[in-house]
Formats: sequence, structure tokens, C-alpha cells
Amino acid sequence: MNYIDQLPSTAKVDQIIKIHKQKRKWINQDKKGFLRYRRPLEVLEKFPATTVDCSLDAVKIGDKDEVSKSDLQIVESNLRSFSPWRKGPFSVFGIDVNSEWQSQRKWQRLLPKLPDLTDKVVADIGCSNGYYMFRMVPQNPRLVIGLEPSVQHYYCFKGLNSMAGQTNLEIDLLGVEHLPLFQECFDVLFLMGIIYHRSSPVDTLRDVFSSLKSGGTLILESQAIPGTSETALFPEKTYAKVPGTYFVPTGNCVKNWLLRAGFSDVELFCQHPMSSVEQRRTDWMEFESYSDFLDPLEPAKTVEGYPAPDRVFLTGRKK
Repeated sequence: MNYIDQLPSTAKVDQIIKIHKQKRKWINQDKKGFLRYRRPLEVLEKFPATTVDCSLDAVKIGDKDEVSKSDLQIVESNLRSFSPWRKGPFSVFGIDVNSEWQSQRKWQRLLPKLPDLTDKVVADIGCSNGYYMFRMVPQNPRLVIGLEPSVQHYYCFKGLNSMAGQTNLEIDLLGVEHLPLFQECFDVLFLMGIIYHRSSPVDTLRDVFSSLKSGGTLILESQAIPGTSETALFPEKTYAKVPGTYFVPTGNCVKNWLLRAGFSDVELFCQHPMSSVEQRRTDWMEFESYSDFLDPLEPAKTVEGYPAPDRVFLTGRKK
């Protein structure tokens, strides 16, 4: 928890530390649900990489010749313990981790609007295994904090970074609901794939706004429905088979949410339809994926009969 010393006095440090200790006590239990991810981390920690390149689409952690053939099998076996791999790709000692999402495509879309991260304090909310955090490294941020409540994703990132050794990347078992503890802490905040899971999206965006420093920037990416209206779909139970989905907005609806939350200079800078080229089943993620979420007879609709999803990208600034 090295990031605490780098937070400003506006952060509610005592509460953050208290919750952090509670979470650590929880995951340090010797129960199967924790050990299945903790034990692979303990193995991967033994293989620090000499070569790391986070500028590549497949984040490179180590060259193949840095480990023996037998150790390579050990590394791959333990990496697969973190399956299903949702975000990536990664190349770990030459092992190609072919994740469900081709996350480099999203990164390439947001790059033109990425602010200068040099010496900045950055947050990635719902950071998963940290793919986007690693991609920020070439920008030389002072600190990137990933908030990720999933035990699987938490340990996956810890395993990857135990080999990559990026000391300016940190993760904590917190979620977007903990942002009120981080008042005026971040220069840049990434909120990607989160907002449609919140039952009160404007309140969430107000918490995001409060966590940014003056002049700070939000990068928001979301599932969306096509069209230019200022509306949102509210599915009865699921959307594209995903439970816990509340409002699925148009891009212009998200823009209005940001304005209502207090953001300035709001821009919808990219919108595109989803496809099975970007999200698909692989041998590192063997469960259902994008093509399974659509009506097989009418792929412009989800299996529930709703419009098939777009993805939208927006920026906003706190004055």
C-alpha cells in the first residue's frame, strides 16, 4: 500500500487504511476461493523479468530466453490459473496470453485524447488485470492506482507486476463506491466499462468529479446503444446476457450526464459498434463471448431483443 504517502491531505487516509486492512484480512484467509489465485502469485513472484516493454499492443514481460523450458511451463500453468483472461493481450516470457478482449484497440482509440501523464497521479477504476495501467507506463506517470474489487483480477495484476516490476503501479481491493475517500486526489481518472453497471450514474460521476484535482481529466468509456438521441435503455433483467446492467445510454446521454455532474469541455470523441473481432472466445477465455450475446437470426439485436451495443468514448474536465 505504498500509494498512501503520495495522496494529498484532502484524502481520507485513515478510512482508506482501515478498509485496506479489512480487505487484506479477508483475502489472506486460507480458503479455496483465495488460495486458487494467491498460490499462482507466489509462484510467479520467483520469475522477475529483465525485459519489459509496455509500449507494445501485447504488453511484453520478459523474453523467452530469460527462463528455462521447464520454468516456462511452470509460468504458463500458473498464468492459466487466472483464467478467464478478460483484458490483454500480454506476452510473458514469449507466452502469448490471448485474452477475450483485444484491449489494444480501445487503447488506440483513446490515445489521441490522452492528456500528458508525465508525473501525474492517475486512477484506473475497475482496472481488471491492469492492462491499461501497464500501457500508461511509457507516459511516465508518478503513480497509477488501480481500484479493483475482484480477487481474481487483483491477484492477476499482482502476478503480472511481480514479474514486470513497475514500481509506479499500485492496486487495491476497492471499487468505484470508495471514490468519496479520495477527494481531489487524481490528475487523470479512467472510468471504462463501469458506468452502465451503476444504478445511479450521475451520482457516480459526481463522486468521480470530486476525486479529481482542479484541472483534472476524466476518460470515460461505456457500452451504449446506437443513435444520437439523449436517452438510455433500462433493461428488464439483463442486457446482452449481462446481469447488473442498469442504464445503457446513447453517447449524447452520457454527455449530458457528465455536464449534470459538473464537468466542462465534455467531448464525445469516438463511437463504434461492438464486434466479435474485438471481443471473442479464446483458449485463455473459454466461456461465452460477444457473438453469444446476439440474436443469431438478427445480429443487430441482443438475445433479449434490444439494440446491439456500441462503445462510446468521452472526455470531461474539472475546472
